[in-house]
Amino acid sequence: MERYYKIIGFDAKRIVRNFTGLGNYSRTLVNGLAEIVPQDTQLRLYAPDKGNERLREQVRERENVKFVYPEGHRMKLSRDLWRVHGIVDDLKRDGVSLYHGLTGELPMGIRKSGIKAVVTIHDLIFMRHPEYYNWIDTKIYGWKFRQTCREADRIIAISECTKRDIIELGGVDAEKIDVIYQSCGTEFKARESEKKLQQVHSDYLLPERYIVSVGTIEERKNILLAVKAMQLLPEEISLVVVGRPTPYTDKVKKYVAEHALEKRVKFLHGVPFADLPSIYQMAEACVYPSRYEGFGLPIIEAIQSGLPVVSCTGSCLEEAGGRYSLYVSPDDVQGMADAIQQVLVGAEGREERIEKSQQYVTRFEGNDVAQQVLDIYKKLI
Repeated sequence: MERYYKIIGFDAKRIVRNFTGLGNYSRTLVNGLAEIVPQDTQLRLYAPDKGNERLREQVRERENVKFVYPEGHRMKLSRDLWRVHGIVDDLKRDGVSLYHGLTGELPMGIRKSGIKAVVTIHDLIFMRHPEYYNWIDTKIYGWKFRQTCREADRIIAISECTKRDIIELGGVDAEKIDVIYQSCGTEFKARESEKKLQQVHSDYLLPERYIVSVGTIEERKNILLAVKAMQLLPEEISLVVVGRPTPYTDKVKKYVAEHALEKRVKFLHGVPFADLPSIYQMAEACVYPSRYEGFGLPIIEAIQSGLPVVSCTGSCLEEAGGRYSLYVSPDDVQGMADAIQQVLVGAEGREERIEKSQQYVTRFEGNDVAQQVLDIYKKLI
């Protein structure tokens, strides 16, 4: 009879607090595992507090899935310290035999406790680009990363790029690391109805011809490169930027105003997920000029939507977009403009580029992450 873990614990902080990337990864994985683990295997989700109810409810509590919160820790600092160290006593009390840090962290002392430990590391941006962080934060994150690598029995990297970074920056043996890509849904492959497209076009007052960029508007994601490139593109082409604003947004908008680009650069914040496929599908191309990513999910969404992609060199983005997308240096304005010209409607080879890119990204679709993760758990029995 096959051996398996009776109780598996998870770091659920991001499950109850994060609306995007790390939260989505964590919720999707736990829901997937709940469907395929043996019937009497318990999944315990250890969160410092109940967080956001709407997020928490995206993971359905059932007979074998339960949230666990610290007892007697009323102060935030106390709860945070519990997650870093005190949680190990609770894991031992609850009979947890394997613990998975879903977002790059493991508690101190878990290896010594005898509990098997797996961690997913998404990126090491704070080490590759410390200029985007407070000095003290980079020191704390760096210490946590090295400590987590020591505590872990297995490390999951979400891309080959992240694996290389872990080896180089953490001195970790390659044999200890497994690459499991994030699962990508296929929602963006389905063509929206003409009625839906017209409604979204009208609701957001979208331009007739535009390229689109999706992602938090922060310095690392470098949208200013695409904005500057607009000055070198035909007047009838606009840029639609979809994402959560940060203080960097003001810098970008200031540049837009100073160069009279207000009519050609449109910012959309708080766009519901249900409207995103339509915004992609009505665009001519996607630009994703980020300086560094752990994976680059919007590239795959855009390709699934039937768009050619222009992105930047320097991290994992070539891995996400494949050889038929175009890549330029993150500081090359002329290169960005030239690449966009090559993918606009009517450009030679555009349809082949789209078709080959769509074939490439099928490797990320239906990617059964839960089963691959479960296979790693089994290695540790």
